[in-house]
Amino acid sequence: MRMPDYLLLLMQKNNQMEFKSGNPVLSDKRFTGSVLDDIVINENAMTVRGTLNKFGFLFLMVMGTAFYAWKEFASGGNVQPLIWTGAIGGLIVALIITFRQTWAPYLAPAYALLEGLFVGGISAYYDYMFAAKAPYIIITAVGLTFGTAIAMYLLYAARIIRATKKFKALIFTATAGIAVFYVISLVLRMFGIQVPFIHEGTAFGIGFSLFVVAIAALNLIMDFDMIERGAASGAPKHMEWYGAFGLLVTIVWLYLEILRLLGKLSSRR
Repeated sequence: MRMPDYLLLLMQKNNQMEFKSGNPVLSDKRFTGSVLDDIVINENAMTVRGTLNKFGFLFLMVMGTAFYAWKEFASGGNVQPLIWTGAIGGLIVALIITFRQTWAPYLAPAYALLEGLFVGGISAYYDYMFAAKAPYIIITAVGLTFGTAIAMYLLYAARIIRATKKFKALIFTATAGIAVFYVISLVLRMFGIQVPFIHEGTAFGIGFSLFVVAIAALNLIMDFDMIERGAASGAPKHMEWYGAFGLLVTIVWLYLEILRLLGKLSSRR
């Protein structure tokens, strides 16, 4: 006799494994809390394929507005308003989604559109600044980002890198430390104090960027693990949008850090 779906789901909840992600928008509470609050049947549950499909959709939206910002810059337009709109608007939307994950199906596309403006504008500036020293800096950054993401997925799928408790604690601590450091440097910059190795191509600056790129890449392992576990535990369907949003946050961060690293390396030529 087949056990009813809701009983199967309750058993899954009782046996649920601990979640933890270095990406703050994919934290334990976001998934376990939703599963405990909502009884869902299999047809309305989160799946890995559904999450990746939604990530692909969000990524296309990022590419669309990024192309618009790039074209605006190429035509001589002022992209500063687009960059600030994307940066501030994206941050606000991201914070709302983080605390109201049930709104992710509606707000995640808005975040993608805003983030595209920011990424496109920044990329256009880098392409202009390094046109002589590194004419293919944007293509290189995009290629390295995709290559890193694929490599991390293969390492995760083959279980060569496992998201153990110690691994999660280490990456979470490192990610939080980087975030705090960036906030402090931003505050200091408002008072005219520059933190040189964040932007300058010194040996220490390049080493710092390599460290940040490595942490961003390892966050992908955390994200893949979180999405897989969320799907296995029967999280509600809207968590596909939330998982896709969280993965997009990490991918964009990784791209920007790789672009910063390439800029530093090019400035030393």
